[in-house]
Amino acid sequence: MSRHHLLRVDASSRREASVTRALADRLVERLAAETVVTERDLADPPLPFVDGDWIAANITPDEARTQAHHQVLTLSETLIGEWEQSDAVVIACPIYNFGVPAAMKAYIDLICRAQRTFRYSTDGPVGLLANRPTYLVMASGGTRLGSPIDFASGYLRHVLSFIGITDLHVIAADGQSSDTEARSRAEAAIDDLTLPVRKVKPSE
Repeated sequence: MSRHHLLRVDASSRREASVTRALADRLVERLAAETVVTERDLADPPLPFVDGDWIAANITPDEARTQAHHQVLTLSETLIGEWEQSDAVVIACPIYNFGVPAAMKAYIDLICRAQRTFRYSTDGPVGLLANRPTYLVMASGGTRLGSPIDFASGYLRHVLSFIGITDLHVIAADGQSSDTEARSRAEAAIDDLTLPVRKVKPSE
């Protein structure tokens, strides 16, 4: 009997007292029975930002890429491979200054690749990753999710849909500066989850 694979991605720069990390711990514990967990901490080590060499390698057709091109894209391939091997994903992302942390933006730039995780068709963009249950754990101080100053949650929803992920479940401890119950509600939402980790392998 094959085991399920769960990918966990953490974007918080804080190790201690991080609400998103604590909520992700709780969620992973609930989801991870008989599951192999791959942990990707975006703060350790910090991810590189996309540069000119990376762009040149990415836009070069695969059959024309040199060894140097492939080397530049190695980390990107590793990150995308973690998605391809997963049956479910947990993304823990705080809101910094109304948007996503720089580490999360760097991660997104490395996994969103034309002809690899998305392609354009006559009907518009098509995501190339197999859809799978994805849990987006978010926390904020003064920013309410869905408010006019929230430039994080809508962006993440769009990016994930862009690469094929639409089975998205958001768990939020938002507006904690003025809402002392926000974290408790997020914890309760995790405890009330009934969705199992589902297999998404092509063979099924």
